[in-house]
Amino acid sequence: MGEHLADHTTLRLGGPADWLLTHTDPMAWPDISHAVARQHGIPMVLGHGSNILAADAGYPGPVIRMATQGITARSAPENKVDLTVQAGHSLAELIDFTVAEGLSGLEYLAGIPGTIGAAPIQNTGAYGRQISDTLVSLTVHDWLTREVVHLLPRQCGFGYRTSSFKVYPARWTILEVTLRLRRSDRASPVTYQHLADALGVPLGTTPLLATATEAVMVNRRERGLTLPSSGPDARQVGSVFLNPPLTPRQAEALRAVGGALHQTADGVVRGSAGWLLQHVGYSPGQVLAPGVYCSDLRALTLVAREGVTATTFAATLQKLAAHVRAVTKIRLCPEPAMLGVIEGDTSLAAVP
Repeated sequence: MGEHLADHTTLRLGGPADWLLTHTDPMAWPDISHAVARQHGIPMVLGHGSNILAADAGYPGPVIRMATQGITARSAPENKVDLTVQAGHSLAELIDFTVAEGLSGLEYLAGIPGTIGAAPIQNTGAYGRQISDTLVSLTVHDWLTREVVHLLPRQCGFGYRTSSFKVYPARWTILEVTLRLRRSDRASPVTYQHLADALGVPLGTTPLLATATEAVMVNRRERGLTLPSSGPDARQVGSVFLNPPLTPRQAEALRAVGGALHQTADGVVRGSAGWLLQHVGYSPGQVLAPGVYCSDLRALTLVAREGVTATTFAATLQKLAAHVRAVTKIRLCPEPAMLGVIEGDTSLAAVP
């Protein structure tokens, strides 16, 4: 019986993996990747497991938990600095480092759980910024060619909460991320109204880095957008649905009933998944199924509590999406990735 995935995911769900390795030494990767491919096949790679729904039956294949650490800095043109960060490094700890060193560009991603290596997979973003905005290159292992290669942002298929790594999860493993940040004690311009209101400043303001980061953390906590270390909402993966793209007719219909809309960096008008859930009757703290609740602060975050299974959690996602579609004709797409096969579930893209 292999090690249980529940011990490595924030939902604390998931049965045993056939074979699980924790990878800590970057220099050992050539030997590890060769041995894994030869003996076990192409692995699934986990970071902190904060966006994963693992099956009750576990995963019938190899899993590598990426736990490499380290930041290397070097000067770049125009008063900028390139940081090369090992994939297993905590995103939160990286942001703490950049604020302390006076490096601007990542501050609006404060409070997002997970590793820096996981961030490019879904092009992690918040408050009008996304990880691809500062990305210079990625060092990845290509399981097709069995070589380590360097990819530029234009080769990564970045979009709203997506990338080539999310579309083709078995093709590449991210080993290092290189970001280019500005030497400045000032944050990037505030472009998100929620954050401007929290800071009490107009849009376009460039607050101090520490001030911006603290405001982001306070605003995220108030809106239920952080991952608690304990308590009834601790077992979660954050938002469970992506904000859906809207046709012009759908956008017009949502505006007519006071729906929340916004335009993302890709130019697409999207509805608020959280608003849609509340519009059809779901509310913070609501019991949805045995062991599955809306978090105490928002309907868009589902939490796992005593007695829950991955099968029940996945079925609840299907139920919510079907309800929204029946009422609004808008399709919600689940955000967490599924690891393994969950019986009866077709709502999540399974990781091969």
